[in-house]
Amino acid sequence: MNFESTIGRRTALRGLFATMGLAAVPGLAACGDSGSPGGGGGSTQPVKLGSNYSDAVPKGALDEVMKAFTQSQGLQVEINTKDHEAFQQQINNYLQAGADDVWSWFAGFRLRFFASKQLVGDISELWKSLEGNYTKAQKEASTGDDGKQYFVPFYSYPWAVFYRPSVFQEKGYTVPKTFDEFIALAGKMKGNNIAPIAAGQKNGWPQLGTFDQINFRTNGYQFHVDLMAGKEDWAGAKVKATFDNWKRLMEFYQPNSLGRDWQEAAQSVLKGEAGMMVIGSQQIGQQFSTGGKLDDLDFFAFPEIDPAHGQDTIEAPIDGFCQAVKPRDKANADKLLTYISTAQAQQTYLKSDPTSIAASNKADAASYNKLQQKCVKFVNDAKHITQFLDRDTDPGFASEVAINSVNDFIKNPNDVDGLVKKIAGQAKQYFQK
Repeated sequence: MNFESTIGRRTALRGLFATMGLAAVPGLAACGDSGSPGGGGGSTQPVKLGSNYSDAVPKGALDEVMKAFTQSQGLQVEINTKDHEAFQQQINNYLQAGADDVWSWFAGFRLRFFASKQLVGDISELWKSLEGNYTKAQKEASTGDDGKQYFVPFYSYPWAVFYRPSVFQEKGYTVPKTFDEFIALAGKMKGNNIAPIAAGQKNGWPQLGTFDQINFRTNGYQFHVDLMAGKEDWAGAKVKATFDNWKRLMEFYQPNSLGRDWQEAAQSVLKGEAGMMVIGSQQIGQQFSTGGKLDDLDFFAFPEIDPAHGQDTIEAPIDGFCQAVKPRDKANADKLLTYISTAQAQQTYLKSDPTSIAASNKADAASYNKLQQKCVKFVNDAKHITQFLDRDTDPGFASEVAINSVNDFIKNPNDVDGLVKKIAGQAKQYFQK
């Protein structure tokens, strides 16, 4: 599937930040402006789809969705596929040059940023007919800073604390509800010579997800979103509290996390060498599926830290589609986005992925495995959904400041004051007050 982690996520983030230029990008730019932009839908010309689904499996799965759309609507779709990483690196130029009628993208800051620059089509009217397919939290994730909708969710996968139920049963472990219970459980695992928390930070990005979990459990959804947008002080007491809480976990981390990739860390959970891992279902699910033990994989929401915030926020990155500001035929582009919003389209795509879930809340749970069924309920029950740090903040800040700062924290968790002051100082170049 669209595993950003396998294609150099940090490189992609650097490129995404660096290409805030103006030059058109050959090969990714849309193929002309023939037809009537914003037309009335009488045209039978193909709908042009810009796609970052470049790997063989997701590319083939998307092809099947588009074939089904053509059979349903009688409209052809021309797919303009670009390498997944290159698409992210060149997205700004692609949009400024004139995007395809519909194009693949992500929810979160990456959506809101381009929407604020008026480089994404407003589909608020269309959303009125799509709302029945989605939760309020998913609509929130599809909305720009101006309150308008710019995105149609396609599929997602939640982040949580993953573990093997068979190991918990054998050892008599109980799923923790609070942070204190979580730490107590980690202590039991350590006493049983099991690495309590598997961690692989060699790739740079995985532990950003742990920061997210602890921050919105400590300070709540709104603070987390505002912090990611540069509206809160990184050197303030609330961020210090996040790192202080994280510091309580560090003694339970698998040794040498900076020298281990996330695949190796996930494998250690699979082998019973580690007890738990904060990761996405898509990532660890790959390892368990390949290892033939997907039925022995479960998860729980990151435990409550402050009762005022409980466990009402979860992290579940959402992939989906946007519309051009001026599609060649808006009615036909709307038809494609409407089809993309359906459970039928999303489940056609997910036939090739047992670790992610359809964004539509009307998806047939009977077609899902046990893990996916739990993921559906987890997402549908969430009051708020975040996207993952590198999707929720400025990509330059994520790649050049956040990753390095998290790595510095792992190396030395005892200088929180110095760390947050350094982050705050570096954040100034990315966020304007």
